Amino acid sequence: MLANALDVLIRCVGGFIIWMLLARFYLLALKAQFNTPFGQFVMALTNWMVLPARRILPSVRQYDSATFVLAWLWACGMHVLLLWLSPWPYALLAPQGLLAIAVTGLLELLLVSMYLLMVALIGQAVLSWFAPRHHPAFSVINSLTTPFLRPLRRVIPPVGNVDITPMVLMLALLVLNVLVVGAQQTVLRSIPVAALG
Repeated sequence: MLANALDVLIRCVGGFIIWMLLARFYLLALKAQFNTPFGQFVMALTNWMVLPARRILPSVRQYDSATFVLAWLWACGMHVLLLWLSPWPYALLAPQGLLAIAVTGLLELLLVSMYLLMVALIGQAVLSWFAPRHHPAFSVINSLTTPFLRPLRRVIPPVGNVDITPMVLMLALLVLNVLVVGAQQTVLRSIPVAALG
């Protein structure tokens, strides 16, 4: 019972921080506006980690390497804690174990990135129905979705004046999500179990 509660707590806290760090990374990389309530919230929540890390890991062009590395470290740490709760004595410090954790962390970032894009697509659809076009959230969401929708719009024409590219992208993300989750589980299963005795 306690292990299950800790599992949920680790996933919630770790997952939330990873989401915020990746949101910050993509907003900076895509040069989105930070003067929105969401942008200010992300900055305030992550500054305590990112600002000191930037002294060691400088940005590369518009890519904030400190934020990305922090997100990866949180992802790796989250999975280490989850494996620690497992009844199996995994050899996490073995070379194969360290490599598996590193790859699992990268796959976790890919999963969260896809979830962020899914949320942005849903938010874009909801705002288009209920909010005016000058709503401040529009610029932030468009910054996240346009780089992915623009290539699709070049090859997929509207159907009856309806842009179906968000639905196509959402379907592709759902399929890719299944593949990445499967790959992540395969990598985790490759971690050796420590010999007892």
